[in-house]
Amino acid sequence: MKDNFEPFEALATAACKAGPVRVAVADAAQTVVLETLRDAERAGLVTPLLVGDPNAIRTIAADLGWTVAEDAIIAVADDAEAAARVVALVHEGRADVVMKGNLHTDIFMRALLDKTLGLRLPGRRVSHVFVVALPSHDRLLGITDAAINIAPELTAKAQICQNAVDLFRMLGVVRPKVAVLSAVETVTVDIASTLDAASLTLMSRRGQITGAEVDGPLALDNAISARAATEKGVLSDVAGSADILLVPDLVSGNILAKTLEYFAGGVAAGIAIGLAAPVVLTSRADPALAIAALMYHRRPQVEPRPGPAESSIATAPQLEDACCPLPVVSNLQPVSVGTQPQFEVAAQ
Repeated sequence: MKDNFEPFEALATAACKAGPVRVAVADAAQTVVLETLRDAERAGLVTPLLVGDPNAIRTIAADLGWTVAEDAIIAVADDAEAAARVVALVHEGRADVVMKGNLHTDIFMRALLDKTLGLRLPGRRVSHVFVVALPSHDRLLGITDAAINIAPELTAKAQICQNAVDLFRMLGVVRPKVAVLSAVETVTVDIASTLDAASLTLMSRRGQITGAEVDGPLALDNAISARAATEKGVLSDVAGSADILLVPDLVSGNILAKTLEYFAGGVAAGIAIGLAAPVVLTSRADPALAIAALMYHRRPQVEPRPGPAESSIATAPQLEDACCPLPVVSNLQPVSVGTQPQFEVAAQ
């Protein structure tokens, strides 16, 4: 079996070559967080900004043998202020990447998604991707959305899909293959996710989702196993070689990602995308930092600004007008992902 860190190490090498990014961490007073940042700083990957309780941060850093510069620590009174402060650091041009530390996800996300002070971008849906490396798999695997959008409908799934495609293109996968998952690989009127999958496949073919091969419905086995696809007679350019698994809902995606991590020896890096800065939202922050750094270096820089933005958190089935409309097909342009990738994901 291969080292399941190998693909992430390749990403980290590429990110370090591009130069360190400034990472603002909300409530940084946690051993695993500071240990990760210490190693990332020493590797030349990040310049940390540690927001939280200064005494707690210094104590943990000292235990780790890490001398933190005084101007790298920003004192705040509580978790809500810590979350708001890291967002403000992005607005002030002092931070490139935001990272969740030792605070609840809902407090962190509330600050990111605030309509006036957050990092929302008009017309963009916020979504989450677990990028997973597996000892038994020859490529990085994306799972979306397993952490933010609860029960997205068709338009939301199209936007979640595009976010994940853009991310994988920034990581060096020139034309990602997206498997839209369901329980079966045939369109079945009684299983709504198969109808969505078929629609997303057609949307991709007609240019409403760009930069990827999208196919579905596909069951998990024939999405990742060429043998399973052959045995079931599934004819698809995506079957057996998917880079991204688009799941029907948050619950199924979360279970899948954690199953791969805890039962299959996978290493998962979680990234929130669709905001004005890459956001590290994961239990394993070290590979996620490399991904966030590459996102920052390889995408066009955009500024958060006031304007309409749809709800992305707790999006149990939405009304049609709650969703960002997709562009008119005739006005579509190729998706811009910034600098052309200089690095290919291992064994594409």
